[in-house]
Amino acid sequence: MSVIDETERELAEATERLLATAARLTDEDLRAPSLLPGWTRGHVLTHVARNADSCVNLLTWARTGVRTPQYASARAREAGIEAGAGRPADEQLADLRDSAERFAAALRQTPARAWTTPVSGMHPPDHPAWYVPIRRLREVEVHHADLGAGYGWADWPETYVRRELYDTMLWLGDESPVGEVVALDPGTGEVLRTWTGLGEGPAVEGTPRELLAWFAGRTDGTGLRLAAPRGHIRHDAPDARLRHDAPDARLRHDAPDAGVRRDAAGKLPSPPPWPRTSPAGLPAEPPSSWPPAGN
Repeated sequence: MSVIDETERELAEATERLLATAARLTDEDLRAPSLLPGWTRGHVLTHVARNADSCVNLLTWARTGVRTPQYASARAREAGIEAGAGRPADEQLADLRDSAERFAAALRQTPARAWTTPVSGMHPPDHPAWYVPIRRLREVEVHHADLGAGYGWADWPETYVRRELYDTMLWLGDESPVGEVVALDPGTGEVLRTWTGLGEGPAVEGTPRELLAWFAGRTDGTGLRLAAPRGHIRHDAPDARLRHDAPDARLRHDAPDAGVRRDAAGKLPSPPPWPRTSPAGLPAEPPSSWPPAGN
């Protein structure tokens, strides 16, 4: 099984879960606020549908070799979401299903040679086409939780959490608000993995799920704790800070500050904008799995 087969299976399951939730929502439910500031649930569902079509554009680019932007422009992207947000529930559900089917068909129609083609979203870096299904899965899982309709970050599948935390660590780089990230086993509390040398801030410790939800801006860090970095202990390192310079958090995945938690180690810093389009330096050829075996 290749990473494409693996992701296609996960995406089909995630899409069915989202469709099941959407099928329960009434017109009134869709007019209610979502968990994303300024967006109703109707905005969220419309965004997920238009994202499917935008990902079809990227696979068309890969298949034909003709540059096909994900969106015509940022303004067109926003306009499409606003135009569809107020539709009745049955139209929203049909659009969500039909757009997902168009993307599934595009996946099946993409020949093996096309998966190495570099494509790009609205922000750098470019990435090989095999990463497009992973990006689509992220949209489905994250925004399903953003509906605030019974499915949350605590329901994300373990395989999704593992992959997303791995990728988050790849693109974090000099934007990291912490110097070290320690993933702990949720059952035993034992260290599963440690990422060091990220910055000058403290270490943050928690389960992979808690860490990912915080990095994604979906929690205020409840369940996490700060500690001195294990890799290089410094007692004089100042609290890390990160600017929030995104003018509209709705149109990115970084939710606004939800507050911070204090403990003996100090204040939990704000997470960085999340996510990047893709990590830099992805392999051109589709790997057998992602993350690579052993990670």
